[in-house]
Amino acid sequence: MTSMACRRVSITLAAAVLLFGFSRTAHAQKYVKGERPQTRGYSLAVITEGGKTVWLGGQIATVDDTGKSLAGDFDGQVRQIFKLIDGTLQKAGGKLKDMVQMTVFITDVRNGDRLTEIRREIFGDNFPGSALITVTALADPNAKIEIQGYAVIGSK
Repeated sequence: MTSMACRRVSITLAAAVLLFGFSRTAHAQKYVKGERPQTRGYSLAVITEGGKTVWLGGQIATVDDTGKSLAGDFDGQVRQIFKLIDGTLQKAGGKLKDMVQMTVFITDVRNGDRLTEIRREIFGDNFPGSALITVTALADPNAKIEIQGYAVIGSK
């Protein structure tokens, strides 16, 4: 296993352990906010009670719904990924705003600010918790971003 893969597994396991405690506790989401996190488009923590936890696998998007390539289009990839995640959550009975945590992998640190802007458009002022990690490459060489996450849907 490569060191990048080991780090991804470690981060995923740490997030899983942290989130497992939250998933047992009312579905109304409470956002713990801070000045820097709000500026960067994430919450320090999202507290939930009850509901079912959905563990979302990593998503990339190198084509849109029509099959058009998004290879050089960071914004298009981000928006398509969130659309795919929303579709997955709808199949589970939820919606994108049910996300409580995301891990974002980008191949160019200069895209971090653009990600923040798009995340603001999508989530408004109540952001999931998040980590942003820069990597040298993703599984598909055309992918500029990958997002995985967790959502809590419904209540007890």
